[in-house]
Amino acid sequence: MTATTITAPVTASGRVPPLAGVRQTFTMAWRSLVAVKHNPLELVDYSITPIMFVFLFTYVLGGQMAGSPDAYLNYALPGIIVQNTLFMTMYTAMALNTDLTKGVFDRLRSLPIARSAPLIGRITADLAKHVWAMLLMIGLGLALGFRITGGFGGFLLGALLLVVFAAAVSWSAVLIGMLAGDAEKVQAFAFTLIFPITFTSSAFVVVDTMPGWLQAWSDVNPVTHLSDAFRGLLLGGAVAEPVLWSLVWAAGIALVFYPLAMRAYRAKV
Repeated sequence: MTATTITAPVTASGRVPPLAGVRQTFTMAWRSLVAVKHNPLELVDYSITPIMFVFLFTYVLGGQMAGSPDAYLNYALPGIIVQNTLFMTMYTAMALNTDLTKGVFDRLRSLPIARSAPLIGRITADLAKHVWAMLLMIGLGLALGFRITGGFGGFLLGALLLVVFAAAVSWSAVLIGMLAGDAEKVQAFAFTLIFPITFTSSAFVVVDTMPGWLQAWSDVNPVTHLSDAFRGLLLGGAVAEPVLWSLVWAAGIALVFYPLAMRAYRAKV
């Protein structure tokens, strides 16, 4: 934990004023970002792993899936980025669980800061890391031959959609982090949940090539909607329906998991 000093006025009722709470949230977010330099292995998760995904999917599966790595890259890169984004939300769960078990929240509780600042600060920092990993993968894709034919506006809208969806899913990660016994259980749950959801979507293959019963699930799979929306925004094409469904899923996930996550957080902290 970095030596960050946080001071703020507290009202007579013991509450931190809203503006002070916002400043504290960004201070905690900065604390999380700066902590990366003290944990080089975290750079592997946010930098090396995304690069590995792009190379493996493109050059190991590309020839079989689309006839050539270049052709498959144009289809699969948006889906690879979506998968990586979902996996990275589980890093939020593992980090919160680690902070909880190591007593970090107990130390923060003694400071005159908003109770939600450490939590929202962590989510904010992790969303910044999402953006970093996405830009890294896009940059690598461009170097390998991927082209954003949907224009710069399409890229910005796609990035925004990805961040919004990641923010919504982060509340489910918070709940998992609060309830899991240790970080290993968080990781096991993440792989058990995210792998089937991503590989039964349109992230890596065209849905029409799946058996009929699997197509029925894939058509309503939120990862399918997000992958189609992100791909359409990057490459151009009809995106209204997948974007709408992606936002509906994001709103639904947030509405379900935000109150559950905050209840678990308040019970622990």
